[in-house]
Amino acid sequence: MKQICLTQTLLALLTLCCAAAEPHRFEKDILAFEAADKKTPPQQGAILFVGDSQFTRWKTIHEDLPEYNLINRGFGGSTMADLLYYTDRIVIPYKPRRIVVHEGGNDIHSGRTPEQLLADVKSFVEKVQAALPGVPIGISSLTPSPARWSETDTRKRANQMIKDYIATQKNVVFIDLFDAYLGPDGKPREELFVADRTHHSAAGYQVRIGITRPFLGEPDRKK
Repeated sequence: MKQICLTQTLLALLTLCCAAAEPHRFEKDILAFEAADKKTPPQQGAILFVGDSQFTRWKTIHEDLPEYNLINRGFGGSTMADLLYYTDRIVIPYKPRRIVVHEGGNDIHSGRTPEQLLADVKSFVEKVQAALPGVPIGISSLTPSPARWSETDTRKRANQMIKDYIATQKNVVFIDLFDAYLGPDGKPREELFVADRTHHSAAGYQVRIGITRPFLGEPDRKK
């Protein structure tokens, strides 16, 4: 019996060691950010946009918001758990004056529950507030899309749970985007999405800008 227990313990330790040694699926993306930062250090005190592919694909963010000093650290396909995993490397070191987050769509699409997503949002907020006290955090709502319309009820439930949590927090703002992407028929407006019917078109980003801009505060320069 002791031999069996010892074998099981060794197997468990081996499994943990292998898991710890396995590189995270977005490690290449994060290493690329770090290499770019080393080559051209970003300005501290900028506004940090961090999240999934909605930010990765926002190639015109600096042209769309020219009056602000911005850092875009979107890494496509990421979940809130991925962002939490890399917070110490792509959020805190920048010492941003504000943080805008867009995550959650991939969480729900991959089968994670709103409760699991909320738990990661809470952990992210707590981690950032501990390291960067007083820095405002804007959490974007999950958005609808034609390609993932079947997930609407779950996304709405996740949004409500996150919104209710944020209402109890200081220096955290819920950026509610959901209804702005819907047309008079209550369905997503096709012109706000590119051909894959998931990611935002230029017009879709303009909708986001209009809703997000008030959170960004005073501009760094005139347009």
